[in-house]
Amino acid sequence: MTDNSARKLRILTPGLGAVSTTLMAGVMLARKGLGKPVGSLTEYGDIDGVPLTDLVTSLDDIEFGAWDIFDESAYEVAARSGVLSPAHLAAVEDELRAIRPLPGVFDPVWVQALAHADHIKQGDNLMELADQLTADIEAFRAAGERLVMISCMSTEAYLEPTDVHADLASFERGLKNNDPAISPSQVYAYAAIRAGVPYANGAPSLSVDIPALVEMAELHGVPIAGKDFKTGQTLIKTILAPGLKSRRLGIRGWFSTNILGNRDGEVLDHPDNFRSKEVSKLGVLDSLLQPEDNPDLYGDITHEVRINYYPPRGDDKEGWDNIDIFGWLNYPMQIKVDFLCRDSILAAPIVLDLARLMDLANRNGRGGVQDFLGYYFKSPQPTYAGERVEHNLFTQEEILMDAIRKMAAG
Repeated sequence: MTDNSARKLRILTPGLGAVSTTLMAGVMLARKGLGKPVGSLTEYGDIDGVPLTDLVTSLDDIEFGAWDIFDESAYEVAARSGVLSPAHLAAVEDELRAIRPLPGVFDPVWVQALAHADHIKQGDNLMELADQLTADIEAFRAAGERLVMISCMSTEAYLEPTDVHADLASFERGLKNNDPAISPSQVYAYAAIRAGVPYANGAPSLSVDIPALVEMAELHGVPIAGKDFKTGQTLIKTILAPGLKSRRLGIRGWFSTNILGNRDGEVLDHPDNFRSKEVSKLGVLDSLLQPEDNPDLYGDITHEVRINYYPPRGDDKEGWDNIDIFGWLNYPMQIKVDFLCRDSILAAPIVLDLARLMDLANRNGRGGVQDFLGYYFKSPQPTYAGERVEHNLFTQEEILMDAIRKMAAG
C-alpha cells in the first residue's frame, strides 16, 4: 500500500489536542525559519556522519490530518492549550485554522471526563466505525501522499486483554458485535493497519499491543509501535536509574508525583484512566534495575507514582521525585528532582521522529512491531509477547541507531 514515489508525508493524529497542535505549529514555524525543532533526533542526529535528515521526509514535505471528538480547528485548540506564545501562533494562524478534525470514534465509558464530546462518528457497530475511518484514510491517500498514524488520544480506562483480543478473527467478530472490551484506540489501530498505514500509540492505553493487531500487522506487512510517549518524569528515570545502577548504588525507594493541568491531567484525574498511566510508569524501574541480579541493592524497592490534576499549571507539568538511595555500609542518602517541564514541548519532537521513522520502516518493507522505537516510549512494545523490554535510554539509542543504519544501507 506504500507509494515510495510519493514525496509528501501526511501525519494523521487521532486526537487534536495540545501535543498534536504543538507539533503542527512547530513544523510550520520551522519551515518559516521562526523556530528550531529542538528535541528531534531525526533533525539533529546522524549515522556515521550522514545527517538523518537525508534519510527521512523533509519538514517541507510534511502535511497533517486529524480526528477529534470536539470540532475545533488546530488554531483554536493551540490557543486554548496555551503551550505556544501568541506571537508564534499568529505567525501560522492561517495554516492552523485550515486544519479541522474529522469526527472521532468515542465511547464515554473509556474517558469519562470527556463525556460531553459532540463531534463523534455514528454507526450500528464498531466495524462500521472502522469502515468510516478507512474511508477517511483513503480520502487522505487520494491526495497522493504517504501516510502514517500517530495516536495522540487521551488515556483510556485501564483494560487487561480478553478473549476478543486473542486473534484477528475474534477481534473482527468483536467489532461486528460491539464487544465492550474493544476501545476506540483499538478501532483506529485496526483501520490504520487494514489500510496499510503505519500506526504508533502515544498513550498508555491497551491499543495496538494486542495479539490480534500484531497478527494483523504482520499479515499486512504494516509497521506498528507503542506505547506511551516517554516525555517528563519517566525520561528522567531512564537517565538516572542506569547511572545509579552503573555505580552499584542501592535504591530503597522512588516516590514520583506529578501535577498537570491540561486535558490529559483532567482525564487522568479519574482512577480508571490513571491506572493505565500508573502501570506504564511503574514497569520501568524493575526492567532497568533487574533486582533478581542484585537483590542486595534493588530487591526491596518501594516505588510509588502519583498524578494530580491542578488546572492552574496548564501544560506546564511538574514532576517531583524523591529517591532514597544507599551506599557504602548501607548509609542512606537522598536525591531530589523537580522537573518543571512542558509536556507538549517534549512530546512534539517524539511524534515527529516516530512519524518519520515509521514511514522509513514502511518504505523499507518492515512490517509488524518496530521494537527499535522503544527509545520513545514508556512501555515499549516487544516483538514477542513476554519478551524482556529494554528501558535504559542509552541502550535504546544504540538499538535505534543500529536499526536506522541497517535501513540506510538498504
